[in-house]
Amino acid sequence: MGEKLVRYEVDDHGAAFVTLDDPGSRNALGDELLDDLLAALETARRDESVRVVVLGSSHERVFSSGGNLKAFADDRPPIVKYAGLDRFPRLFTLIGALGKPVICAAGGDVLAGAFGLALACDLVLAKESARFGCPEINVGAFPFMISALIYRNIDRMKANELMMLGERITAAEARDLGIVNKVVPDEEFGDTVRDWAHRVAAKSPLLMKLGKDAIDATRDLGLREALGHLQAQLALAFTTEDLGEGVRAFQEKRAPQWRRR
Repeated sequence: MGEKLVRYEVDDHGAAFVTLDDPGSRNALGDELLDDLLAALETARRDESVRVVVLGSSHERVFSSGGNLKAFADDRPPIVKYAGLDRFPRLFTLIGALGKPVICAAGGDVLAGAFGLALACDLVLAKESARFGCPEINVGAFPFMISALIYRNIDRMKANELMMLGERITAAEARDLGIVNKVVPDEEFGDTVRDWAHRVAAKSPLLMKLGKDAIDATRDLGLREALGHLQAQLALAFTTEDLGEGVRAFQEKRAPQWRRR
């Protein structure tokens, strides 16, 4: 077993910093890195002290270059390659079902499969110098696995342009498309990421979980079905101690004291 390609640290605010740490490959999403990332997210999901997850990179200019091109072109049998592809849907599904907000800290270029990884997150902060794109078509591939996420987040014609031309866009352009929450000057990026993480971590972890679970369950439902599910979740929220505590704290002009879960 080699060294882990993903670092995992939790600070005293309950923010878990999950850091892609294979700079030699520009954090290519190979099988080993994806396995480490899945394991780190599962750890965060189970850890009751974690209230928010920050997904970042140790590379100064690249968040991740996407899928491992060497693996795409190696001589393994196609059935072996196919078997390994389940890591991407497992990863995207796990982020949605994590029960805790996930912030993508795009401290560098977010490309190919990593573009889908960012879109799977709940919030995206980007360095001013970062670029986004799915350049797979330029090497004779297509962003099959992430196209579902692209189409759920970007208007059809712009989505087609990104996938069919394979060109990169700036962080500011990504913000204008609604797929980045905030573009941050490079020198302020680390402080801004921590500030957002700690602000999210300060919310009720129980209500945040109920809310994120509801979003995950209703995102692809019809309106009538979605409203029925959401009504039930709101009724469930009324039974929690945190809802009453939040209202009392607001009225008493003090910080709320949330239950751990």
